[in-house]
Amino acid sequence: MSHATPALAVEISIGRRRAVLAIADGRPALQLLLDEAPLARIALGVDADGADLAAGAEIVGSDDRELCEEWSAALGKATGPRSAVHRETTVTLRSGSLTWAVVVRVSDDGFAFRYVLPATATSLGAEHTRIDAGDHGRAWVQEYQTWYETPRFGSDLRDLAPGSYGFPVLVERDPQRFLLLSESDIDGRSSGAHVDWDGTVFHVTPADDRIEIEPGHRTPWRVIVAGTLAEIVATELIDALAPAAQPGALGPRPGRAAWSWWSSQYSGAYLDVQKRFTDFAAEQGWEHVLVDCGWDAAWVPELVAYASARGIQVHLWSAWSDLDGAESLRSLALWRSWGVAGIKVDFMESESQERYRWYDAIIAESARVGLMVNFHGSVIPRGWARTHPHVVSYEGIRGAEYYVFYGHPLTAAHNVIQPFTRNVVGSMDYTPVTFSAPERETTDAHELALGVAYESGITHFADDPDQYRSRPLAAAFLAELPPTWDEVRLLDGHPDTHAVVARRSGDRWFVGSIAADTSDAAVELDPAALVGGPAAVWAIGDVDGALAELATPEPGARMRVPLAPCGGFVAIVAPAAAPVRRAVRRAGLPRPTVAEGLVVLRGTEVTVGTDAASVRTPPGWTADRGAEGEWTVTPLHRPDPGDVAVLTLESPGHDGVPVMSHVRVLTPFDGGVHDVSRLPFVSARNAVGPVERGRANGGGDPRDGGPLQVRGVSYPDGLGVSQDSEITIAVAGSATRFTGSVAVDDETPDAAAVAEILVDGVIAARFTPCAATAPLPFDIDVTGASLLTLRTSPDSATETHVDWLTMRLSE
Repeated sequence: MSHATPALAVEISIGRRRAVLAIADGRPALQLLLDEAPLARIALGVDADGADLAAGAEIVGSDDRELCEEWSAALGKATGPRSAVHRETTVTLRSGSLTWAVVVRVSDDGFAFRYVLPATATSLGAEHTRIDAGDHGRAWVQEYQTWYETPRFGSDLRDLAPGSYGFPVLVERDPQRFLLLSESDIDGRSSGAHVDWDGTVFHVTPADDRIEIEPGHRTPWRVIVAGTLAEIVATELIDALAPAAQPGALGPRPGRAAWSWWSSQYSGAYLDVQKRFTDFAAEQGWEHVLVDCGWDAAWVPELVAYASARGIQVHLWSAWSDLDGAESLRSLALWRSWGVAGIKVDFMESESQERYRWYDAIIAESARVGLMVNFHGSVIPRGWARTHPHVVSYEGIRGAEYYVFYGHPLTAAHNVIQPFTRNVVGSMDYTPVTFSAPERETTDAHELALGVAYESGITHFADDPDQYRSRPLAAAFLAELPPTWDEVRLLDGHPDTHAVVARRSGDRWFVGSIAADTSDAAVELDPAALVGGPAAVWAIGDVDGALAELATPEPGARMRVPLAPCGGFVAIVAPAAAPVRRAVRRAGLPRPTVAEGLVVLRGTEVTVGTDAASVRTPPGWTADRGAEGEWTVTPLHRPDPGDVAVLTLESPGHDGVPVMSHVRVLTPFDGGVHDVSRLPFVSARNAVGPVERGRANGGGDPRDGGPLQVRGVSYPDGLGVSQDSEITIAVAGSATRFTGSVAVDDETPDAAAVAEILVDGVIAARFTPCAATAPLPFDIDVTGASLLTLRTSPDSATETHVDWLTMRLSE
């Protein structure tokens, strides 16, 4: 229904919630009511082209409609078909000669509004949104930081210090009425926002003071979820307000992951460690393994193939700056061609429009090539789970990695607040269940319960497999957790004391309860109410300082579980006639056979012998099925001499995940001189972090070494390794000589090592460099050779950094 005449007020309502937009003192304001009681008053306004649109505004019209938002959720609180009914009114206002609008939505769990700027506006300036939720309530907030990793805490509003606070903000008006402030529907046309508290009201403050806009610009939705705590926890309003996904959008494979970085920060550099975590993921029946910083392209395909036989998919870490710009983004297609399933991108640390435009680019390219994305050092969710379902999680929380950085900064009270705040708005990669965290105040049962209390499209269980195996009950419970959820309920709790969260998967309910440090509550659990009849229960809690099975009630009876300070418990509830525990270890499958693991591109194509059902090629290559057991692979343009392309051979496997093998295709050398330090590796292993190109070995992180330097002299190119390493490079073609030198870098004075050069597996030269010697030169005949191997081994008790310097292949 439309109104085109001036009005004093416009009302929008649905069920128990009502919003009234009116002009007060010459400016528009929005009054929110819940059960006819005032909930919040919001002063409205925004600047466009330097003009305050709210000053002297009058309502000149309104247009009403009812919307039914429908989508299919691939992950989140509840997967599958979802729907939400909204009443929406677009209120048209006039300020002098400028016409603009406020769009207001009311749903059965909250409110939202956004500004529509004049068609002539070219820039968006300050926002004048002021949210008055009273001054006698209580709020749970975090000091604002663009990557949302400060602690969350509770404070009475009258005691809350003026300052900047990050979304979402939870405010308690009374025990049955809460409101949660956040936002939805942001992309590179806008910047993110936070709130500034002045002691009386919350000011909504965008990250950018001014941005360039297109005609008719719409700001992100300002969202106020309103209701009981149970309604707050269960809301899907943030996703319902976001745009629908495009037809054919990439569907993710949500699930659980093993992750080595938390327990060993340099472990991303070591293939054997990643295989060990993959083995544990397979034992648990999990779906993923994440390789953090330090991985090497030389061995990632091998890990992908190893994991694929067990139905495990590999995700790779990257800093955002290494994926900034069209040229850098091409790496995504390459990684996907190896069979990699997803990426974890880190350190964005900005809410600016410029950074959101970067998000737009990487979201689009990852979807195009078929990669899931997990954002770390990032913004919080604002509806992308619906718009871009392949974005499976975000950090945006002070999670378990802070044990690594700062010792023990995570309190049980901080943990308890999350189900009522941060996790309400979307997936949260806290990386839970860290039994070996130093000096933690939480009990083992509290840690275990985080796996249920928190939701993430991909949940990285952070501790070492041996920590889980040493607690068999914990390992058994984590194996039972499903990859997705069908429903969520808050059974009990308050952000100051405890949370009891129940999540359903099929006919089973999983309960996770966590207590704050001041809690001494007892939880009353009614299993029969969850499953609608007699129930079987398996429960684990803290008993005498250790995990133990809890006594369970008779079918139909209630269960009382005490919550110790910083403690918790978990439970699985199933119909009495159904099994409670159903986990199955995922067995390995045979991989596609490969006639040759390394083939040479002599002409314009190569033939690969394999029984694989399909071949995934790197960008710029094509594959066609030839005779039985053969594939013909062709580059669209001839690669550079020395290039090693990776072909991924695929056959059907577990859960739709193909089982893979790999073949490398070498483009032979055809004359000239080639810098060996720039060539791709066929394989690489190093005892201290990754092999460094153009730098000394340094520590365990990538690119952390200094310049290649021997006896005070710096060298422009080479490879930096430790005293225990092995690098293999393909050299087929016209090359006949391999020259260069080897030395101990100045990073490790008074050290020594053994260095060997092998040609097709045969030792061609052996050296014993030490800190006292100048670089030892070599000139080796590689005529007709296929593989060149550089190997180091210890020759002293101390760590030694060896430099392979100024290496050249020539005729």
